Amino acid sequence: MERRRFLQFLGVSTMAGIGLGGGAGSASPQRGFPCLLKGVQTGEGGKATFVLPDLPYATEALAPVISAQQLQVHHDKHHAAYVKGLNDTLEKISAASAGGDTAAIRALCDALAFNYGGHLLHTLYWFSLQPGGAKAPEGALADLVNRDFGSFDALKKWLGAAAIAVQGSGWALLALEPLSGRLMVLQTEQHHKVLGWGMVPLLAVDVWEHAYYLDYQNRRADYVAAVLDIVNWDVVGKRLIAALA
Repeated sequence: MERRRFLQFLGVSTMAGIGLGGGAGSASPQRGFPCLLKGVQTGEGGKATFVLPDLPYATEALAPVISAQQLQVHHDKHHAAYVKGLNDTLEKISAASAGGDTAAIRALCDALAFNYGGHLLHTLYWFSLQPGGAKAPEGALADLVNRDFGSFDALKKWLGAAAIAVQGSGWALLALEPLSGRLMVLQTEQHHKVLGWGMVPLLAVDVWEHAYYLDYQNRRADYVAAVLDIVNWDVVGKRLIAALA
């Protein structure tokens, strides 16, 4: 998916400097995809840069599933590092392009993929979690879940198994494959290869150790089971509607 359409899917408007989610404001109201976070801002000369989004809830809001300390370190330190790395890499690419220097293309491409993937997936993760949010899919999302997985319980089983089985650091993802219109559960290790070509991410479950180690130590399975119980499926459903549009 090319960059402009991808940012539209996320609900990003570089003109308004707003991003992804489901609440106040709207980057793309005609698509029914309200936005919550300010993940992109426009600087001098109209050039877009990426910013660390504010969390849509207080740092203690996800406890006891995710403690305030765990959430703060994860968001304020780890996610912030990906945003800085992404903007630094874009500056290096601009400088290299201006100077006609392609010698560092491999390193720059790796850094861009790693940091952009980290920023994107963390953004999906934060804005998919909410105590008191919809506990099960409804509408179009429920229909596709039942068609492609048989039941919501089966989907949670597949997502949980994918998250637990990631080797090392990575993510479990629920994504829409647009050619077939099917929902798929996927794994990605690190951030480099976020999805197959054309796949649209709807939900990301973070299983890097920095996402849970302060609270769960090596008990990844306990963390995965707990975090899947605070997914706001209404937000995931809105992403599906935007992707189908």
